[in-house]
Amino acid sequence: MELSDANLQTLTEYLKKTLDPDPAIRRPAEKFLESVEGSQNYPLLLLTLLEKSQENVIKVCASVTFKNYIKRNWRIVGILVEDEPNKICESDRIAIKANIVPLMLSSPEQIQKQLSDAISIIGREDFPQKWPDLLTEMVNRFQSGDFHVINGVLRTAHSLFKRYRHEFKSNELWTEIKLVLDAFALPLTNLFKATIELCSTHANDASALKVLFSSLILIAKLFYSLNFQDLPEFFEDNMETWMTNFHSLLTLDNKLLQTDDEEEAGLLELLKSQICDNAALYAQKYDEEFQPYLPRFVTAIWNLLVTTGQEVKYDLLVSNAIQFLASVCERPHYKHLFEDQNTLTSICEKVIVPNMEFRAADEEAFEDNSEEYIRRDLEGSDIDTRRRAACDLVRGLCKFFEGPVTGIFSGYVNSMLQEYAKNPSVNWKHKDAAIYLVTSLASKAQTQKHGITQANELVNLTEFFVNHIQPDLKSASVNEFPVLKADGIKYIMIFRNQVPKEQLLVSIPLLINHLQAESIVVHTYAAHALERLFTMRGTNNTTLITAAEMAPFVEVLLTNLFKALTLPGSSENEYIMKAIMRSFSLLQESIIPYIPSVITQLTQKLLAVSKNPSKPHFNHYMFESICLSIRITCKANPDAVGSFEEALFLVFTEILQNDVQEFIPYVFQVMSLLLEMHKNEIPSSYMALFPHLLQPVLWERTGNIPPLVRLLQAYLERGANTIASAAADKIPGLLGVFQKLIASKANDHQGFYLLNSIIEHMPPESVDQYRKQIFILLFQRLQNSKTTKFIKSFLVFINLYCIKYGALALQEIFDSIQPKMFGMVLEKIIIPEIQKVSGQVEKKICAVGITKILTECPPMMDTEYTKLWTPLLQALIGLFELPEDDTIPDEEHFIDIEDTPGYQTAFSQLAFAGKKEHDPVGQMVNNPRIHLAQSLHKLSTACPGRVPSMLSTSLNAEALQYLQGYLQAASVTLL
Repeated sequence: MELSDANLQTLTEYLKKTLDPDPAIRRPAEKFLESVEGSQNYPLLLLTLLEKSQENVIKVCASVTFKNYIKRNWRIVGILVEDEPNKICESDRIAIKANIVPLMLSSPEQIQKQLSDAISIIGREDFPQKWPDLLTEMVNRFQSGDFHVINGVLRTAHSLFKRYRHEFKSNELWTEIKLVLDAFALPLTNLFKATIELCSTHANDASALKVLFSSLILIAKLFYSLNFQDLPEFFEDNMETWMTNFHSLLTLDNKLLQTDDEEEAGLLELLKSQICDNAALYAQKYDEEFQPYLPRFVTAIWNLLVTTGQEVKYDLLVSNAIQFLASVCERPHYKHLFEDQNTLTSICEKVIVPNMEFRAADEEAFEDNSEEYIRRDLEGSDIDTRRRAACDLVRGLCKFFEGPVTGIFSGYVNSMLQEYAKNPSVNWKHKDAAIYLVTSLASKAQTQKHGITQANELVNLTEFFVNHIQPDLKSASVNEFPVLKADGIKYIMIFRNQVPKEQLLVSIPLLINHLQAESIVVHTYAAHALERLFTMRGTNNTTLITAAEMAPFVEVLLTNLFKALTLPGSSENEYIMKAIMRSFSLLQESIIPYIPSVITQLTQKLLAVSKNPSKPHFNHYMFESICLSIRITCKANPDAVGSFEEALFLVFTEILQNDVQEFIPYVFQVMSLLLEMHKNEIPSSYMALFPHLLQPVLWERTGNIPPLVRLLQAYLERGANTIASAAADKIPGLLGVFQKLIASKANDHQGFYLLNSIIEHMPPESVDQYRKQIFILLFQRLQNSKTTKFIKSFLVFINLYCIKYGALALQEIFDSIQPKMFGMVLEKIIIPEIQKVSGQVEKKICAVGITKILTECPPMMDTEYTKLWTPLLQALIGLFELPEDDTIPDEEHFIDIEDTPGYQTAFSQLAFAGKKEHDPVGQMVNNPRIHLAQSLHKLSTACPGRVPSMLSTSLNAEALQYLQGYLQAASVTLL
């Protein structure tokens, strides 16, 4: 695409159309942009529009499109051989890097943010090696004095350097950070000092202060990123400058920066929150160097906590400030700061208890934004809530002062419970705080999987459960005091390992009952608690709660779970669906009587959500539940598979026709499961679908490949004869799929899975004409790009071929491609690489195949190939006896599907659609070592004297000893 006005005009029109709410206009425009994004100059046209367009909406749209284009295409993935071209040509890359920084700095803030993100995406790949002048260009702009420009630089630097907070240590990372520090630390410190001075000069100018404080927040964030991995020498030398200024900013209060908004944190709060984070980082990691500054920070942060109100806008600040105290009180040499009983009482009274209260804002979230509330409360994403921070502070204090702290709080808990008892309907929040306090006091260590794993011995959890939790859950109405119900259910969930089993069994009917609660939080917690209880392990690795103990509740459990999905706000509730899946898994055949109604409800739900799939976890558990229904029923009655196909195929057809991308990989997995249930031929309904599965468009999507390969394998296992007789014209299409997969380093193993099934199941005459071409394709790939994974798969394939068609056929096909090729493959691939093969079935296939080459291939005995006979036997004994060689060359780190470029629905494996491992030589050979001994014995009877003489001349002593062992075990001798 040329950089012409006509092209700019075309692009403007298409960008406008992508904003159209009507999909008939929007989708074709999106498709057009997708089709031209590989063209040269496309990104430069977008940048030109973003700079020159008169319409703001086009500028913004061009900036977002450009950022997403960079996100999809900048990374060059050296993973594919020929199917993923590099979409951005080198000249465009150079032009983008030359122009993007000045363009970003001169753009309005909305566009600046998008370009800043784009720079950090490019920087992640190219900085510092391929973009050495990025830093200098950025640092030079600090001199401009224009804070719009300076903030643009700081924002970009922040998005570029924040990955230092979570990268693993490596020399490469240290080198990069050192380079950044050398260029950036001094200018950043000077900018910090200059900005602070400007703050006092403009102390009465609100608009100037806003810009300056935005800069200070970014500077404080950069400080955190640059100091995270280790304490840099520069910052250690300049600690006085940074810490003194941080301290004075913590204590600063400027009326002009205060906001009226109760919800949204203002600049002052955000800056102080970040400073608390920075101080906590130093207190935890560099405590020795930070010691002189610590007492004044503790005082400042303590004062901050005591004087800050309960409004939501202060939540981040308060939680970071409490986290600072929590990180300090856990360190042995700050213990003295907290030892005094009055200090402990004061912390408990003034910081912990007030921040554990259930506020109006929490109540509002509980009722109106339950999804967010659940995510924060259950999944621990409440890192910046006051309650979580207060809870962490309790844990921190208990490390050294468990006795006194438990004593102080027991008093509080009792008085709160007494307040509640006086007037429950008014004082229920007191009980909520008491339960929260008990929970934070009792829980020392917690995991998502097992709940609390270590508890405070001083708290009697079972007694509290029986006296204060159960009565709430036993009350007649499931809708009364919903917050306390949720607390009670959460208590069961958290302390499930501490509360005795008989109490858990008493709780199960109560939890099932609460699935009917109107409150989304309550019925979600009830489902989640049941799901967690059902996964608990008892003795000898069985589930703690058995199907027999659940027998009286099966009907009401299933009824209430499916009913809960019809409650307002829970039609796609992932916790309920996960509980359905887990109930099926636990109850097994006890669900069979309910399957007809269950599968109807699941298919109706599937049809409804396929119109607009938006909850990936919910969808996943729904498909798992469908698979479990099929497995459990068909295990008891294999003929039931037909009724499942009847129920599901209509919905599946609709999903495939409407191309619901998120669901297609799941549909293929369920279909594989159903098809594998058939014992004999393939039903005609499957054969009708077969040609469609070979369409190239389906194979373009990475997420489809594993389930599609498995489905084709199921077709080949169940109906190879039908395909050979009724669909022989589709065999080239099948091989075309293999050819596409084999060309990709990421998916070549899937190509081999397919090829192995073709070789194993198809009648030999149906693939005769293609055999030579298959080998030629494999050799071309070996020449172009030989990787360990490919070699391993290739070895399994040629040995499977040898088992199926015979060793002589293998030798003949190799030598027909090129004279003496068979010897080259033995010498260069099989003998040196066989040790790399992994997996029991794979090793067995290779052992049986090599045994055939050694004992059933006449050219091995009397041509120039004979010299390879003993090395091959030695390699086979090595495969049996030596440890697997799992070394992988440095340049071959495989990239997972997740990392392949572009947004693709990644493949999600359904656990309950799992396939049993298939052993193609299972019937024929039980023990490959004994099989080798018997085959050698047979060979030695055919040509007496030859085998022992070949062994004695060149097999090493250790291998010979192993071989003697095999011969003895097989009770045979060599003649």
